[in-house]
Amino acid sequence: MIHPTAIVDPSATLADDVEISAYVIIGADVEIDSGTWIGPHAVIQGPTRIGKDNQIFQFTSLGEIPQDKKFVRGDKTELVIGDRNVIREFCTFNRGTTQDIGKTVLGDDNWIMAYVHLAHDCIIGNHTIFANNATLAGHVTIEDYVILGGFSLVHQFCRVGQYAFTGMGSSVAKDIPPYVMAMGSPASPRGINREGLKRHGFTVDEISQIKDGYRALYRSGLGFNEALLHLLQSENRTERLDYLVKFCQQSQRGIIR
Repeated sequence: MIHPTAIVDPSATLADDVEISAYVIIGADVEIDSGTWIGPHAVIQGPTRIGKDNQIFQFTSLGEIPQDKKFVRGDKTELVIGDRNVIREFCTFNRGTTQDIGKTVLGDDNWIMAYVHLAHDCIIGNHTIFANNATLAGHVTIEDYVILGGFSLVHQFCRVGQYAFTGMGSSVAKDIPPYVMAMGSPASPRGINREGLKRHGFTVDEISQIKDGYRALYRSGLGFNEALLHLLQSENRTERLDYLVKFCQQSQRGIIR
């Protein structure tokens, strides 16, 4: 399953059915699990761990050292990729740094389009979609079911909550709460991701409650802390609203306003 033009380091560990296409380079300390296909001219450096049934298209660069001046060559950091991800052409995913968690992580079932960049120490959840040229600076957290529009930029240390959505060309400099649509430069809130929530099986009542939470944060005229207190005291509190409040309470950079 390894093309004769590919170069695979002897220390790499590949499952028997991994398919390595022409001119691929697999470096030391790379692990690739079963069912994964690596397209031509991809370069994967270690330490990198790649799970099952991934499709990694041509000219990707995975596991290279981070673009961080503090990084010291030889630092034992890694890139971790889960299962069933599609990673399209020319994507670049860097390893972590010892100044943070020491790894960059991509979860399961993500759809990553061409030219996407994941910088060091980013944590990406599951079932996300990153359109072409979406770019994450270091230390970014993207939670499950997020969609980033094409050419979206996310500033370092930002966090994007579950089911959030950014329009094309958005520049994200603060946290985006869960369920929120954002657009612009800098990105600003544009309502809730109603269509995305419907597609993922949210009930009419759940969507209505999330909309009430959005109104409290963005349309009520209340200050940030007042809005959170209002939601905490609401008679209609639900698990979805509690998650929204908890996300906002834990925000380090502040949420988009």
